[in-house]
Amino acid sequence: MTAPRPYALLAEVTYRCPLHCPYCSNPVALPVAALLGEAPRRPQGGGYSNGELTTDEWKRVIREAAALGVLQIGFSGGEPLARRDLTELVHAAREANLYTNLITSGIGLDDDRVRDLRDAGLDSVQLSFQSDQPDLSDEIAGAHAHRRKLDVASKIRAAEISLSLNFVIHRRNIDRLPQMIELAESLGAERVELANVQFYGWAFLNRAALLPTREQVTRARAIAIAAKARPPRSMEIFYVLPDYYESRPKPCLNGWGQRYLTVNPIGDVLPCPTASSAIPDLHFENVRARNLDWIWRESESFTRFRGTDWMPEPCRSCPQREIDFGGCRCQAALLTGNATNTDPVCEFSPNRAIVDAILRDINSNDAARDWTYRVNPKELAVSS
Repeated sequence: MTAPRPYALLAEVTYRCPLHCPYCSNPVALPVAALLGEAPRRPQGGGYSNGELTTDEWKRVIREAAALGVLQIGFSGGEPLARRDLTELVHAAREANLYTNLITSGIGLDDDRVRDLRDAGLDSVQLSFQSDQPDLSDEIAGAHAHRRKLDVASKIRAAEISLSLNFVIHRRNIDRLPQMIELAESLGAERVELANVQFYGWAFLNRAALLPTREQVTRARAIAIAAKARPPRSMEIFYVLPDYYESRPKPCLNGWGQRYLTVNPIGDVLPCPTASSAIPDLHFENVRARNLDWIWRESESFTRFRGTDWMPEPCRSCPQREIDFGGCRCQAALLTGNATNTDPVCEFSPNRAIVDAILRDINSNDAARDWTYRVNPKELAVSS
């Protein structure tokens, strides 16, 4: 089939991060070199080590993405501010006529960097918050970060850069949804994303501690709907539904290999950010070896689940097959062990019982459960 034109590139420029959120979508098992941000080395016999892409390599990726038809780029991680060349990369994206968005914890964003990024062409910032309460926020982040985020939000607004906030919603903070919305309004955000945790990466590892109860989800949904309807509304509220409590799957990224692509810190090109860890038997091409255009149009990883020909029953004969695209391939792989299965969230999936069993366990056990924090790269380096 003919490949569609991609819309957006997610540039995961580093896995380094000062926070340790237990729902981080980065892979649980990461190369030490990538975690520490080491530059790539060319060993004997050819090939490359698994260090981060260099500045010049990222600039080439940005140019190739623009030539492919991409219109916007999100700089993410890890924490993209850990890259000292971030301003240079933003400038390269502006020169390629891409809309630029910085997805950040805000740690490391001082007055000088805000001005430099603005002058380089940064269009918007998505600033993450763990909660509205300082103590709870810092507990979730595994670092003293909340008050620094408040200060960063004011710097972004003062620089007249478009500001949106992101709250990842889970069992420990979902009951504070009204206060989180109020915080977003008080900080002058143009948009707030209230995203129920998606269970990939570290969140999948910590699912038992993070998955809310049905009662919490029902109450939160009503609060979000009421807040969106309340006039006057100068701030857009975007509420991401919790997968496991739905009866039909989400149209993950509007279909595999249809609109979005991700390049991770070591140069692997992914149809979605979690594909490499969720579907380990799928081969992913690297920008150090292949042109981005070829990877998008021809590679196994992008063509494997593009369109509908790959679908099993009941997806193949479902009237919604070109609406939800069979759901999430990563979720199918993580929950059933096979990425070609129907997303088990779907009520018609032969594997829906897996999700129902998870929900029964969560809703029958009110005891608080401990989570495992995202690994600290320095600790990992010492132990390796």
